Amino acid sequence: MTALALVLVLASALAHSTWNFLLKRSGDKQVFMWLILVTASIVFVPLGIVLFLLHPFGYPGWIFVLATIVLHMIYFVLLGEGYTHGDLSLVYPIARGIGPMLVPILAVVILSETIGGLAIIGIIGIIAGIYTISWWGNFATLLKDPLGIIRNSGTRYAILTGLTISSYAIIDKKGVDHVQPFLYMYFMTLGSALGLAPYILGSRTVAQIGREFRSNTWPILISGLLTFLAYGMVLTAFSLSRVSYVAPAREVGIAIGVLLGVVILKEPFGRGRLLGSGFIVLGLALIALSP
Repeated sequence: MTALALVLVLASALAHSTWNFLLKRSGDKQVFMWLILVTASIVFVPLGIVLFLLHPFGYPGWIFVLATIVLHMIYFVLLGEGYTHGDLSLVYPIARGIGPMLVPILAVVILSETIGGLAIIGIIGIIAGIYTISWWGNFATLLKDPLGIIRNSGTRYAILTGLTISSYAIIDKKGVDHVQPFLYMYFMTLGSALGLAPYILGSRTVAQIGREFRSNTWPILISGLLTFLAYGMVLTAFSLSRVSYVAPAREVGIAIGVLLGVVILKEPFGRGRLLGSGFIVLGLALIALSP
């Protein structure tokens, strides 16, 4: 992985874990998530216009843009439901952990990517770290009743969110071959905001939406900025490196999310989370060293 791609991935991980933390602390998660998209769509209108004038695109770029809009609409709804029914320390590692497990496999099969030996070890290390953080203390239960995990609604939504992440990662890797990354991100944000509008406006009153905005004005504005920058940087990294490297490496944000939970939410930081975070950092280092 190139130095620039690594910097982009690390910055994205910090931004992503931060806005997920703010989402978890919000009142109505679905409304908060939609307001993030609306805010980013409005704030970045000038950037979207300038980028489209400088980097116009046609077919097949629009196909990838429409595909990622649909997948991200599903992702945002599932993520909001996950945080409504589950804890940050449960939903975030699981949702983000499914992708690194599936994306390298899909990248090899669908995109014909090759993975270096160090990167393979690094990917395995990141996946091991993610699941150590997620399941430490529950391995015995997991082995006895593997399907028991899906009885928890937060876990179910987290797993579905993770599957959606792995799907749009593959789509977006090809999409940025045809569309400038931040322009691609802008159309995804705008399209998701417009596409989710009927769902939000049909299930909530204007008063409820207004109340959420007034209660979390600054978190919404900050999250809108972070959401756009976080995935925009990942899309740029996709254009510089292999998706099979970028997708697992960006999940170093899980360790950052754990630290946010420990420092701010006062969640316990046991040996399992310490060990898992170490695996993730080591795996990231190996991927960074891989050509």
